[in-house]
Amino acid sequence: MTRTRLEQLLLVGVAVLTIGCDHVTKRVASEALFGQPMRSFLADTIRLQYVENPGGFLSLGATWPPAVRVAVFSGLSAVLLVLLLAVAVRHRWPIWPMAGVILCVAGGASNWIDRIAAGCVVDFLNVGYGPIRTGIFNVADVAVMAGGALLLFSMSRQPESPVEATEPAPPTSES
Repeated sequence: MTRTRLEQLLLVGVAVLTIGCDHVTKRVASEALFGQPMRSFLADTIRLQYVENPGGFLSLGATWPPAVRVAVFSGLSAVLLVLLLAVAVRHRWPIWPMAGVILCVAGGASNWIDRIAAGCVVDFLNVGYGPIRTGIFNVADVAVMAGGALLLFSMSRQPESPVEATEPAPPTSES
């Protein structure tokens, strides 16, 4: 099955929009929030706070030596993003799982670009209610999480292949 030109354009568009939206929001956050106290909205459900994150998810690895951080968050993440995209393209995944992959790859690539250019990622969003809160994140992180959820959901909803559906039932023993 070949992917239609429209599907290809839509997937490329999703990637470009994801990276563009992430970079625009990080720039706005940098200009509006840098050096400012945390801002709270909707009865403290949403918090905006400027944070430079040299680590990964929830600042994992932020205290690692710089060479290790570069190797893991720049080198290893680039390899994983390329492998994920290559597997999806090679196996010609359907449109919805592929859209999940594109969101994951675009979000990961956007943060990767920031790590290469600045050595860190700008995070600025935090949501929650009372003491139950997320870590501070950005739009690229939302894309990765949404893409992962879409990928898992769409893959779990795939119909059985014709070979699996037509296999004979196992023999039963009769007494």
